[in-house]
Amino acid sequence: MLHPNPLIAGCGFHHVAIRVADFDATLRFYIEALGFRKAVEWGEGDGRACMLDTGDGNYLEVFAGARRAAGEAPPDGAIIHFALRTRDCDAALERARAAGAEVTMEPKDLAVFGDPPIPIRIAFFKGPGGEIVELFQNEVL
Repeated sequence: MLHPNPLIAGCGFHHVAIRVADFDATLRFYIEALGFRKAVEWGEGDGRACMLDTGDGNYLEVFAGARRAAGEAPPDGAIIHFALRTRDCDAALERARAAGAEVTMEPKDLAVFGDPPIPIRIAFFKGPGGEIVELFQNEVL
């Protein structure tokens, strides 16, 4: 159900930006495993960036150039996680798992956000740059 923002016309999620150490692997993962497509790509070397269309008018912006020592986990970033809408949380998680994503929480049903609570199904995994991705399935929000 859509509820337009009464204060900012056309307001809504547009994109989340992440900086990654392995730019090519990150693009490959989101394109091949999750079905995103390149909308626009620019720059060279550590200045490369790409907007990936998630399929519903929202974007994931990926920047190259994150630094880390060999074998070291990516540092915690400013983004805690970002959530992707899905109609089938389980199937989306299996696509991510098959592409090598580390699952950090298996699909789980919850009731959240109010009175009466809204039923949701969620799961979490780590993307190739260490970013935490939530899969969010519900009928209301």
